[in-house]
Amino acid sequence: MAVEIIYETHATTTDNENGISTGWLPGELSAKGLREAKELGERRRAEGVAAVFVSDLHRAVQTARIAFPDGYPPIHQDRRLRECDYGDFNGSPAAVVAQRRPLHIDEPFPGGQCYRQILTATGGFLHDLVTAWDGARVLVIAHTSNRWALDCLLNGASLEELLKAPFDWQPGWHYTVPSPASH
Repeated sequence: MAVEIIYETHATTTDNENGISTGWLPGELSAKGLREAKELGERRRAEGVAAVFVSDLHRAVQTARIAFPDGYPPIHQDRRLRECDYGDFNGSPAAVVAQRRPLHIDEPFPGGQCYRQILTATGGFLHDLVTAWDGARVLVIAHTSNRWALDCLLNGASLEELLKAPFDWQPGWHYTVPSPASH
């Protein structure tokens, strides 16, 4: 068996609209983001999702609660799904953070973390997910760095290449996490 992940980024924030990289700051959905969150729920409600796993940062939790206001499927917050901590660069212009990304693959942002730490956290999340939810379809709502981590861990993508590429939003990505028995 395996776990099927439907992955969605949190809805648009005021920081996104203003060209700010929020990092570990809470963030707040914009009017557009509020609509997107509602649409996410409408888009995913009938897909047989057993649970929603969400970053514990406010913008991701807000997205999940608007998408699934009745609490079904159940929403589980997980700190390991947080965006990269840009440390001193949390809340900085997105162009500044984007330029610095390749410097922080293995070296943490000053006062923050590096992208390899996101891979480690996401790997731990995936291990626990497949242990507890083998055979299920789940929805994960998190951040760009988590999608990069999934692409690396599950599809063999190059972190270095992902960090250089522009982010192209789409209505979800699909991943399969093999069960431990199939390794």
